[in-house]
Amino acid sequence: MNWMHGAWAVFEKDVRLELRSRYAINMLLMFVLAALLLVLFALGQTPVSARVQAAVLWIVILFSGAVGLGRSFISEEERGTVLLLQLNTHGSMVYAGKLLFNFVLVLVLNLVAVAAFVVLLSVAVPLPGLLLTTLGLGALGLAGATTLLAAIIARTANRGPLLPVLLFPLLVPLLLSVVSATRAALPGGAGWAGAQDELLTLVGFAGVVITASVLLFDYVWND
Repeated sequence: MNWMHGAWAVFEKDVRLELRSRYAINMLLMFVLAALLLVLFALGQTPVSARVQAAVLWIVILFSGAVGLGRSFISEEERGTVLLLQLNTHGSMVYAGKLLFNFVLVLVLNLVAVAAFVVLLSVAVPLPGLLLTTLGLGALGLAGATTLLAAIIARTANRGPLLPVLLFPLLVPLLLSVVSATRAALPGGAGWAGAQDELLTLVGFAGVVITASVLLFDYVWND
């Protein structure tokens, strides 16, 4: 119970700070909407295949996540609260709280991106359950990979450009799987049966990344 209380306290602190400043939310939403509007203007009336639609959607999500999610630990360094967290919580509590915050943030980002994507590009979604499952698993994998890397780059001098450079090679399996699973949920897709392998890959990716992050986070956090 003490561990859960500490992790929840970290999550609640980040939520309150974000609701007060709205830095990450505003930046992520503006990036998503601007990118989708640019795609809409570029395509015009040109018909686009479902696979291209799925790829465009997840490219926008991944780039916006790489831009905004790195703030979770950088803000602690800027405010000088790292030592306070180290003295009052365990590293696993900090990781769990940050992971939950990033997961909620990415999930909200995904839902907003999909809603804007469907409205702006007039995309039909015959299998919304499959799409929501893909969004949830993709958000979990993205948050799990980003949280540990954000803690690593927060200690470096060049914090801004490092996260995308380190993140994108790690997310190649995730990107391939979410694009295929999203394609299966769109018109002409293979449906649940055709997306089983991709969904299992997403579950495995999130499990491996989060497990490795839990094992390594204490060394990153305390050194």
